[in-house]
Amino acid sequence: MIAHAGLVAQRLGGRWRGALIEGPSGAGKSDLALRALDHGFRLIADDRVVVWACEGRLFGRAPATLAGLMEVRGFDVVGEPALPFCEIGLVLAPGAPERLPDPEWAELLGIRLPRLTLPYREASAPAKLGRALSTLYVANQRRM
Repeated sequence: MIAHAGLVAQRLGGRWRGALIEGPSGAGKSDLALRALDHGFRLIADDRVVVWACEGRLFGRAPATLAGLMEVRGFDVVGEPALPFCEIGLVLAPGAPERLPDPEWAELLGIRLPRLTLPYREASAPAKLGRALSTLYVANQRRM
């Protein structure tokens, strides 16, 4: 499946864990991804993500024609060092969340993942994204 989304990853526990950044055109997906790179994340894909399931887990990569490219709105499409793929552990949705929301879920290709609603253009969005991925990683390690 090809998703109209971006995908960035953070290194946790020796592996790259990804956040799929969903939303309509103009929602700020590429902007959030660009700012996340400045917070230690790595680019996997911008604008389109090839998503597949394997052994109960979800993975994503850039289509070959977009690999290593990122749109910087108002400037240009630029080359950006990118990882070839990663496991997706979190789905992001644009919007204004409640102060302390109940857990949300997304289902892609039959796999249920946590969904986090974030105002993408908020200055703290990359920091919140990093903390959400870290928290999910720690919670998953405790269950194992």
